[in-house]
Amino acid sequence: MIDEKNTNDVRAQEMVINQFEAARKKRSLWESHWQECYDYALPQRQDTSIGPQGGKRNQQIFDATALNAVDQLAASLLSELTPPWSRWFNLTVGPDVPEQDREIVGDLLEEATGVLQDHFDRSNFAVEMHQAFLDVVTAGTASILFEEAKTGDFSAFQFKAIPLEQLYVLESDDGALNVTFRHLALTSGQMKKRFGDAVTLDETHTTQDENFKILEAVLPVDTGYEYFVINLSDQEPAIIETGFFRETPFVTFRWSKSPGEIYGRSPVMKALPDIKTANKVVELILKNASIAVTGIWQADDDGVLNPANIKLVPGTIIPKAVGSAGLKPLEMPGKFDVSQLVLDDLRGRIQEALLADKLSAVDQKQMTATEVLERASTIARLLGATYGRLQSELLTPLIKRAYAILRRRGEIADLPLDGRYVTLRYTSPLAKAQAQRDMQLVLSWIEKSMTLGDAATAIVNVEKAARYIGETLGVPNTLIRNQEDVISNMITKSEGDDV
Repeated sequence: MIDEKNTNDVRAQEMVINQFEAARKKRSLWESHWQECYDYALPQRQDTSIGPQGGKRNQQIFDATALNAVDQLAASLLSELTPPWSRWFNLTVGPDVPEQDREIVGDLLEEATGVLQDHFDRSNFAVEMHQAFLDVVTAGTASILFEEAKTGDFSAFQFKAIPLEQLYVLESDDGALNVTFRHLALTSGQMKKRFGDAVTLDETHTTQDENFKILEAVLPVDTGYEYFVINLSDQEPAIIETGFFRETPFVTFRWSKSPGEIYGRSPVMKALPDIKTANKVVELILKNASIAVTGIWQADDDGVLNPANIKLVPGTIIPKAVGSAGLKPLEMPGKFDVSQLVLDDLRGRIQEALLADKLSAVDQKQMTATEVLERASTIARLLGATYGRLQSELLTPLIKRAYAILRRRGEIADLPLDGRYVTLRYTSPLAKAQAQRDMQLVLSWIEKSMTLGDAATAIVNVEKAARYIGETLGVPNTLIRNQEDVISNMITKSEGDDV
């Protein structure tokens, strides 16, 4: 009798491996490009294929402009999009919630927002998110693994920035990067710790240092995502664990994307010619400086002077034959002064490409409100396209995955995050910069309406305008009165005036 379960496992395994091989072929064209970007802009990023952990990786780096700009841009993205220990999102009442229930639902969502933020703050989110931003700035594509922690841990969330060397992705029909493969090597102890009793190793695999080739796959289905873990070490691959997720645990995102391509392109890729040229110019300047300091010398072969034994240090006495020229310097044909002009231009273009001149800290101690708004507007304009992609590929999947975990645990209200009953608003500094521009337009309209007389003032709904400004700025729901409270307060005030 045929075992139907084993047959299905074999079919699923073949399907996963075939898709993984397709993803491997498509990724192979990018690997040399990624390695070049890492070599010149982020050499400290761990890559086990080129050396052990802790090894020196910057021996060939002579100009650190790109390294500094990459660190600065990644830190700016962290503070502008997901600032640590600061609320960067809000759960708000959707349009389909009845008016009489909006206050109750609003209070529940305000509490849920606080619980979500608290779990993010207590987890390792800030540390791993910064590493992922370093990857997306350098290579254009990054991924973060969002797992649920064990019950009783300090936070329900656990994050891991996936090295690009382990990541293989494919696009689904809607263009999302939700077909994800992770190929990594684990020891038997690491496998037991990660997969528990699901792992059964025979007696031939008893060495603790032995590495097993493991393939993790997350594939989208109609109701969620199927999860497979396959051991590729043996001659016959075998599925060692399966699972199901409502939301994908692998959140993969890109900086920008060209039509027809799967992986993203980074600002480092755009600036790579200038980065390599600047590195070479500084190398030549240092070589020229070394020649200028020590010089190039020539000597007659007179049988007395042995150039191999000469050290050019202060106080050295160099013997020479009587009547011979001895050791004398070689005149240099010219200087390399033009290199500094070229280097300044290169560094300027590198900083511009990596937004170091726009997202850097402000030098002025004081800025007017207009200057603050203008700077925020400039940042929002520069990161507009990128922010839209990061919002759809990074921020929204993060919140949906976190919401699903806490909702299943019963720590937040059992309400669907579907945009109809519960909507998601972003309150990060970059989102606030865009919201403040919209708010300024409303305030400007109200101010100009007030100057046109009573007839124009009458069309301004002050209550709804104040509510709109509060929601736009992300003011907590508990500070905004509902319509019934406003009417009750007006009646009470009117009765008091009559007395």
